[in-house]
Amino acid sequence: MTSAQIAVTALGAVAIVWVLWYFLYSRGNAVASTPTAGGVQEVRVTVKGGYTPDTIVVRAGQPVRLQFYRDETADCSERVVFEEFGIDQQLPPFQTTTVEFTPEKPGEYPFRCGMSMLKGLLVVEPAGERRAAPSPHKFHGVAA
Repeated sequence: MTSAQIAVTALGAVAIVWVLWYFLYSRGNAVASTPTAGGVQEVRVTVKGGYTPDTIVVRAGQPVRLQFYRDETADCSERVVFEEFGIDQQLPPFQTTTVEFTPEKPGEYPFRCGMSMLKGLLVVEPAGERRAAPSPHKFHGVAA
C-alpha cells in the first residue's frame, strides 16, 4: 500500500467516525421556554442544518408556541414532525412558522424533519417549579 492510499484510507475512516458522532451522539444546546403575558410558553427555533436548540424544555398543562424560522432551502428541513402530538407542519424557507399545542403529560418527546435526518427533543416537565438537572437531555426524574 502506498502512502497516498494509507492517507486516503485514514481520512475516510476519520470522516466516517465524525459523521457517526455528529448524527448519533452529539447534542447541541437546550433551551427552556419563555412564558408570555398570556401564559403561553414560547420558544424560537432556527432550522439551518439542524434544529437550534435541539432540546426544548416546557411545562405540562400549559400552551406551547414554537416559532420555527427556516434559514435554508434544503429538502430535509421542509417539515417538522411531532408524532406524539399529531403535528406534521410544513416550514417554508426564510419564514417563521408557528406550531402551537398543549402537552398534557410530562415526558420526553422526540421531533424530527420529514426525512428523519434532523432530530430534536421536547422535554415536558411536570407543572410546578423547574428543577436543576445534571444534563438538559435527561428527563428531570419524574416517571411518565
